Parts: sequence; structure tokens; C-alpha cells
Amino acid sequence: MSADVHQFLCRSDNFGLLLHDPTTGATAAVDVPDAAPYLKILSTKGWALSDILITHRHGDHIDGVPALRDAFPQAKLHIPAREAERIEAVTGKAHAHLREGDGVHVGSLRGQVIETPGHTLGHIAYHFAKEHLLFAGDTLFSLGCGRVFEGTMAQMWASLQKLAALPPETRLWCGHEYTQANGRFALSADPDNGALQKRMADVDALRAQGAFTLPVTLAQELATNPFLRASDVDTFADLRERKNKA
Repeated sequence: MSADVHQFLCRSDNFGLLLHDPTTGATAAVDVPDAAPYLKILSTKGWALSDILITHRHGDHIDGVPALRDAFPQAKLHIPAREAERIEAVTGKAHAHLREGDGVHVGSLRGQVIETPGHTLGHIAYHFAKEHLLFAGDTLFSLGCGRVFEGTMAQMWASLQKLAALPPETRLWCGHEYTQANGRFALSADPDNGALQKRMADVDALRAQGAFTLPVTLAQELATNPFLRASDVDTFADLRERKNKA
């Protein structure tokens, strides 16, 4: 059986994510904005938490870790090495400090770390190649990308290019349900893109039903996300500055 990804809302627009390996029963939380929804779903499904995978240090991605570790003290905490001190000040000591190319195991599932600085300097993403899964945190959003808070535009551009080079069938899971708002900006930047127009009609229909807009394939993002379609770093930077002011 392939991996099972369970997605749910935390706080107002954060996504909570649980990655479950049916073969071994191992289960990982991907970022933890708030422990309560995770604990409820783990209990309902009868899953035991084995791992916690953190993408970056912002509070809306790590604030729930202490309570989740209290409930599952055996769970291994995996964090970006470049943000270890600041994350561990909130969460306690981690099992692993991760850098580019490091491996992560969730039961029989094998992931690899991709460093994606820009949103924060130490941000990382997790790519599970065999399962075609990408957990991108706040670097790549559906139809958008994260704000450049700590890094440079060039760093964020390079990070997005790394993710865009992954296989097109890769399914994107990110940190927030921003697709509809991102899509409105995308249409203003790329109004003649027929694929984007169709995509936004689908997005609007999903949101009207209260349904999530993720996951989405990288192929869809490459056809419709203006931040991935930018021709160079200067064009990307201009788009990001325009989005900041939108």
C-alpha cells in the first residue's frame, strides 16, 4: 500500500498534515501549528505518532510540538539544522538536525531533505520520491510562494527552481490554504493563461463546497503558478513585490 496523507485545518488557514505508512504503522506529523487537531485525528484513526517533521521555525508551524511530544514522548523530532537553536527553544531537543540531501525515514517510507531558504534562512522541504510527495512548508504554495522574510529574492528563486525540477507528477502539500487568494493575483499577472483560468474555476468551486484545494501536482503548478513561470530572478522579484502590495 502507498502512503496515506491526511490533511486538515489548524488555526484559521494552516494545514495540518499526517503522513502514515500502512506497511509499518508509522505516522509522522508535518509541522504542528496546534496539537489538539492532531491528537484528535490520531485517536480517531488509531495511529501512534512516530515522527515529527518540521519545515521551519515560525510559531504557526511549531507551537503545537510540545503538547504533541507530551502525548507521544517516543516520537522523533526532525528539524532544519540551520534553525535548530531557535526551534529547540520552543520544542525541546530534536532527534535530528537536517541539511540538504539528508534522509528521513517514516516506517518504510524514505524521504529526502531539500534546503529551501528564502521564507526563512533555514527552511527545508521533504520529498518522498517513491510516493511522489512534496511537503513544501511555506516555500511553495499552490498558485503562489511564501513571502521572503529573511532570505533574498535570489535565494527564494533558487529554492523554487529546485522544487520545480522535481518530477511533474509530484503532489504538492504546503502549509496554508491560500490557493484562492493566490489565484486572484495569478490571474492579474497572467490573465491570458487558459490553464490558469480553468484552474481557478475549479478552485472557486472547491472552496464554495468547503473543500481543500490541495494536493496539486507540480505539473499543474508549472502551467499556472506565475512564480514558477517567471523567466528569471528579476521577473520573480517584481512579481513577489507586487504580491506583497496586493
